Amino acid sequence: MTNPKPRDFLKHLETYLAKRDGVDKLLKISRYTTKIILSSSLIPQTNPLTHRLKSFESSVGVSRKAFRLGKFVQDINAVRASRWYSNRDLALLLLAYGGEGVYYFVEQFVWLSKSGLIDAAKWLHKISAWAELAGYVGSVSLKVRDLWEIKEEEACIASTIEISLTRGIGCECEEEKMRKLKEKKTLKVLSLLQDVADGLMAVADVRDGKVGVLSAPSVIASAGLFSAVISTHKNWVSC
Repeated sequence: MTNPKPRDFLKHLETYLAKRDGVDKLLKISRYTTKIILSSSLIPQTNPLTHRLKSFESSVGVSRKAFRLGKFVQDINAVRASRWYSNRDLALLLLAYGGEGVYYFVEQFVWLSKSGLIDAAKWLHKISAWAELAGYVGSVSLKVRDLWEIKEEEACIASTIEISLTRGIGCECEEEKMRKLKEKKTLKVLSLLQDVADGLMAVADVRDGKVGVLSAPSVIASAGLFSAVISTHKNWVSC
């Protein structure tokens, strides 16, 4: 068997940038990199560049909200396509996709408010923040469950490989399954870490600026950049 020819970088980049999430995550990297610079002492507050960076960060934040138009539909379809085997699974699915769906739906009105088309309403931000946090709680719970299932499957395949080696039987198929399972586990762990980072930012939004170690601008900015890099990697691989 021959290895597949590597995909042309520029064509891969074109496909990536054609996706809504691809552009959104690049904007996210730009925004939280700017936040990290602003939260540090790299540039004095009196420097004119500080004002420009704040304006840029704010504009990118509003631009990202535009990419959420209609995105709640994907959560509706995700619930419709899901399979569950217990009431607990159903509850976690509704919490994860329901919370995220409500968040994306409300964010459309937050964007209209930020754009000046409708009057700003603080309760919109509150609903958005709590819905986002609920979604991440459900998502993290589902991914922890999935990781336990992967761990059990790994143990089963490892046992099969061990028995095959003891009996002198070829186990190439099982080894390939194990390789794919490890790749799946790695992506699942990265996705879990991303949700934890985003959940941390959602907690800060719910706290609404209250002072705390986890609400420090540098911590939130670092969590946002960490999440953006992981998401960018996942989207790049998937396309």
